[in-house]
Amino acid sequence: MEIVEKKYFAGVRTVFRSFRYRNYRLFFGGQSISLIGTWIQRIATPWLVYDLTGSALLLGVVGFAGQIPTFFIAPFAGVLTDRLNKYHIMIATQMAAMTQAMVLALIYFSGDIRIWHIILLNTILGCVNAFDTPARQSFMIEMVEKREDLSNAIALNSSMVNGAKLLGPSIAGMLIALTGEGVCFLINGVSYIFVITSLLLMRVTPGKPARRNTSILREMKEGVTYALEFAPVKYIIALLALVSLMGTSYTVIMPVMVKEVLGGGPNTFGFLMGASGMGALAGALYLASRQSVVGLFKFIPVAAVLFGAGLIALSFSRFIPLSLVLMIFVGLGNMLQMASSNTLLQTIIDDDKRGRIMSLYALAFMGTLPFGSILAGSMARLFGPDSTILLGGITCLAGGLFFARKLPEIRKIIHPIYIRLGFIPGEVATGIESATELAAEPKE
Repeated sequence: MEIVEKKYFAGVRTVFRSFRYRNYRLFFGGQSISLIGTWIQRIATPWLVYDLTGSALLLGVVGFAGQIPTFFIAPFAGVLTDRLNKYHIMIATQMAAMTQAMVLALIYFSGDIRIWHIILLNTILGCVNAFDTPARQSFMIEMVEKREDLSNAIALNSSMVNGAKLLGPSIAGMLIALTGEGVCFLINGVSYIFVITSLLLMRVTPGKPARRNTSILREMKEGVTYALEFAPVKYIIALLALVSLMGTSYTVIMPVMVKEVLGGGPNTFGFLMGASGMGALAGALYLASRQSVVGLFKFIPVAAVLFGAGLIALSFSRFIPLSLVLMIFVGLGNMLQMASSNTLLQTIIDDDKRGRIMSLYALAFMGTLPFGSILAGSMARLFGPDSTILLGGITCLAGGLFFARKLPEIRKIIHPIYIRLGFIPGEVATGIESATELAAEPKE
């Protein structure tokens, strides 16, 4: 019994080992509360849009407005992230996001909210997120200090995001039914106070901004060239972009799917999105329990295939309980691919290009979403939401299979990097050099 208890507590310490860093604990606590508010607003916004207009196309337009800034701004934001203080950028972006939510709530309670208000404010929030994402992702390694704990920190961050995704939509569904969307926007605005406070309480060593004689455009080109010539980064970002364009945009048309296909209301919508968060949370906790990043790249194609298969099955479902189960697998596959990609990118890229590569990650993950939103909204209008989700699922599945064919090439490049970083001890590396799978994990 005592041995079992020791193994249990050792496992818990492994999962939460990044909590030994004070700054990461503060970040995790503040973001956990703030992200619940974020997901409440993310669910309330499309529901309000569809309630005001009854248009699937306008759902796509609103999603496009909130995401298109990332497509244009992210590369520029990545250069600034490498040049400026990431900590200060994060504080500024969180304050700006809080202001956006408060203004949206104020306009709603004025009783005169219009669709153009939502489009404009979503565009502003998209600009904020374009700067926030590369700064926040790049700052992760500064919070955990040791590179070997970076994968755990990213996985815990994913579990935090998806824990919020589990709670937020369910809360939003109840609030919309009981009070209306305005309360959702107000709660999100208040929730930013917690993350801003946590950032201000951090003990951050002041860093000197990088002084460079090269132009911003030249540094942007340098980052893109690095990504295109480094095969693992190229394939990871390409698959992320494909999945975000064709698959992740299913969230935009879910209100239509719920109303017109499943015959549900806001509570059903909230529970479905919450089920997706449950699957994603389970996947994130599994990744956090892993002691090494070795072999993680194999998760990427498997997760993409799982995500695609889940969407395909969801498109045929007409039974709400079955749809809830399928959404668990959809969330699991989507999160595993995103978090595994994030972890691999952050462990193999050069530090002086971290901001630029993470901006390309944001571009692939978020910058393609606006085009996916418009595409999904247009297709849902013409062919129905179920056919749109079906096509997205088939595309994601095909992308995962193509990535799987590239695994030998990716393995060959990543393997010596892991040896150099100490993730694979030399004597272990020699024995698995010609292996078909990097299944062995480093000894502690």
